[in-house]
Amino acid sequence: MSHKNQPADALLKDKVAIVTGAGQGLGRAYAQLLLDHGARVVISDPGTNRSGEGATEDVIAEAVRTLRADSGQLLSHSGRLDNEACCRELIALAVTGFGKLDILIHNAGWVDYQLIEDQDEDFIERAVAINLRAPIWLSKCAWAYLKHSSSPRIVFTTSDRAMFQRYAQPGLVAYAAGKMAQIGIMNALSQEGEQHGILVNSISPVARTRMWGSAQPPLDLKPEWVAPGALYLASPLCQDTGYILRASNGQFTATRFCENPGVVYPTDLTRVECESVADIARQWQQIKES
Repeated sequence: MSHKNQPADALLKDKVAIVTGAGQGLGRAYAQLLLDHGARVVISDPGTNRSGEGATEDVIAEAVRTLRADSGQLLSHSGRLDNEACCRELIALAVTGFGKLDILIHNAGWVDYQLIEDQDEDFIERAVAINLRAPIWLSKCAWAYLKHSSSPRIVFTTSDRAMFQRYAQPGLVAYAAGKMAQIGIMNALSQEGEQHGILVNSISPVARTRMWGSAQPPLDLKPEWVAPGALYLASPLCQDTGYILRASNGQFTATRFCENPGVVYPTDLTRVECESVADIARQWQQIKES
């Protein structure tokens, strides 16, 4: 379908992007905005059910039908991303189809609830595969191509429910572990990518999607109200690396873990000195506040 509403500025003209988990919800909203701003986009989604099981190409096929794109602007991929070979296949599709790669947005995820006493290996593996292994393998396979881009960008996906204790919920241990893992990956790759100009950031989105349990279009917390944040992090406009962009209901705030002033790591934390557990117990309130 020809798309006649592409902005004149074409922010992402000649850029090639991959968006995982793009069959529905946030990923599809990200893909549409990338397309609107001139990017050529590869969308990936295995079409699993809400439990992360099964697979159908119907999901990605529906996304292809509904996304507004010019001829030759959109490619699709329906494979899984739980091992290096699958991730390499996705990267190769973008490079073969469009000749290069500039942007990697790893939006794909999976959430389900299982209390700690009920944790089983298959459940944990499902969360680890998409939230820890996939971003590492995708980055590895994309790295050589991103090094040749004029504005290479990687965007991972974390969650407020992992970062903030007050928003955590019982049963989300595996999910929270995977989402915090992506912050660690971001931090490490933001350093590793610095010499190549590869900027690596994360988005922490809130939207009423299938993973939320929403079956109908939402009246608030819409995915399209989060999408400009992902677009910014993926674009040449963004010149920062190692940031987490919280995005919810059309509002945005950027954060990162910052060191206290005066610290000489790891020898001097410039904080409360203690010689024993009794010292720590006695000064615990001050330690918490320092």
